[in-house]
Amino acid sequence: MPVMEFVQPIRDKNQINTMKKILKSASLRDYCLFTLGINSGLRISDLLKLKVSDVIDISGEIKERIYIREKKTNKVKDFPISKVANEALKEYLTNRKDLSYDEPLFISRKQYTGKASLQRDQAYKIINNAAKSIGIKDRIGTHTLRKTFGYHAYQSGVDITLIQKLLNHSASSTTLRYIGITQEKMDDVYLKLNL
Repeated sequence: MPVMEFVQPIRDKNQINTMKKILKSASLRDYCLFTLGINSGLRISDLLKLKVSDVIDISGEIKERIYIREKKTNKVKDFPISKVANEALKEYLTNRKDLSYDEPLFISRKQYTGKASLQRDQAYKIINNAAKSIGIKDRIGTHTLRKTFGYHAYQSGVDITLIQKLLNHSASSTTLRYIGITQEKMDDVYLKLNL
């Protein structure tokens, strides 16, 4: 298991798109994990516990919403699946062999007894290796997906108190620090003032 460290969001949208291409060329599962992660703000523990039934209905169509109970907070999380995440899920699930409704969404390639979920340390390696392969120098890990969601929501003009609520943080100052905004904003004061 990797040592827990403070990781950064991926701030550059071109890097996000390049990572998607790298991941997609290697594995639709990894591409879908990354895409759903950066478009949902879910913790990696919640992403990895998703079942096929959490994202598709009994007729095999992608659901409009994901409804789960968060592992860390035990709170219910109910949110719509974005268009980009929907397309990634469709592509991934269409190409998945012998799909069962009750199995893990992100299945491990290592089969012990039955089908097991991808493990956190393997998800870390997948995301970290893809980031390194495109030259990202910041510390990247599984939490990067959630932070990237929050960072880009903030950059697109979403109020910090709404992002705080979406991420289940107790204070907006925590959310700003979490998504890497505080230092950046303070630096901007020095760089833009120029009295």
